[in-house]
Amino acid sequence: MRVEIWSDIACPWCYIGKARFEKGLAAFPYRAEIEVVHRSFELDPQRAKGDTAPVIDMLAKKYGRTRAEAQAMEEHVAANARAEGLDYRTEGRDHGSTFDIHRLLHLARARGRQDELLTAAYRANFAEERSVFDAEVLVDLAVEAGLDAEEARAVLGDDSAYADAVRADEREAADLGANAVPFFVLDRRYGISGGQPSEVFTRALEEAWEGRTPTPLAGTDAADAACGTDGSCEVPQVSGHA
Repeated sequence: MRVEIWSDIACPWCYIGKARFEKGLAAFPYRAEIEVVHRSFELDPQRAKGDTAPVIDMLAKKYGRTRAEAQAMEEHVAANARAEGLDYRTEGRDHGSTFDIHRLLHLARARGRQDELLTAAYRANFAEERSVFDAEVLVDLAVEAGLDAEEARAVLGDDSAYADAVRADEREAADLGANAVPFFVLDRRYGISGGQPSEVFTRALEEAWEGRTPTPLAGTDAADAACGTDGSCEVPQVSGHA
């Protein structure tokens, strides 16, 4: 059975959602039979290559908040990440175009190293002092994921390489009605939006595997744990699980 995940490296809930999905998958008895494919989705597709800005400044401008309020938003997301065992820097990160990253992820998929590159890119963007909007950093991440440095550099140097594949993923997301990420599609029959708790993913995998008619997933407090097509990321203020 195939699980397709639309996500963007700039989306903190995609970072968190990937960890939660993997925990849910680990609890699924037929996990070895699941093929996971990562699909492209840009939160800020109109942003020009090389146009970067500090995340805190971007959040303050987008939400009309003070920098202190934007910092508090980041701290809240960081708490959710750390609850999943993920490192998360709340200062010193940049926001920019992720188109090149998605192109490189398609190369990685062709070479059987897609999950490795995505994991490395998330770690660099959210946990480490490395900008994923720098081409040489992306080459380094590609090598860490097991790709050839010169092949990765050639893809990054050719703006047309895998561009059609990225755009095809994005059109497909629109056709499926995905307006926020992360967005999970199980066996092309079951869609889940947001970084849901791991047990939600386990239950969804079980239902999809058994071929039952899915029942609505009600009462999941993390329903808003997603980033929208306008680049905004909802930060649910809930008690209990995140």
